[in-house]
Amino acid sequence: MEEEIQLCLEEAEEGMNGAISHLEREFLKIRAGKATPSMLDGVIVDYYGSPTPIAQTANINTPDPRQIIVQPWDKSILPLIEKAIQAANLGFNPSNEGEVLRIIVPAVTEERRRELVKQAKAETEKCKVSIRNARRGAIDFAKSLEKDGLPEDESKRTQDKVQDLHDKFIEKADKLIEVKEEDIMKV
Repeated sequence: MEEEIQLCLEEAEEGMNGAISHLEREFLKIRAGKATPSMLDGVIVDYYGSPTPIAQTANINTPDPRQIIVQPWDKSILPLIEKAIQAANLGFNPSNEGEVLRIIVPAVTEERRRELVKQAKAETEKCKVSIRNARRGAIDFAKSLEKDGLPEDESKRTQDKVQDLHDKFIEKADKLIEVKEEDIMKV
């Protein structure tokens, strides 16, 4: 029974960790006015007939906080990359300079900042739902172990440990949104 309890706790923690990791990845996509290569992560280029992520077709860097430089490894696909960035509807208008694409990241307005905060809070709420689902699964598992012969006090202790894990991860999500909101609202 001890192995099952340990497995229950490990699975709950793994699920909660996965939710936090997903939240952190989603936060990278929410821009706060600073240019980052990850802003183009969702862009797919039609590379010789197959959809390919932009990162696999070009070198992407940010020489300063306001611009992104996309330098394709194959210069002939520069127009395709330009078209893919425009089709991704990210609000960017890349300028083709022959060898590279230069993207000037526009300053974020106050209204847009509020929208970004709402988006970040929605992602945080999804994360919290995932954490709660992991908690529910672990508690249900502990209750099923109790039916299979685990002493009631041991089941209760396991459920308390799961609740402590839940509280720790919810607090982590709250701290992440706090930092992200501050970052977004900073002019």
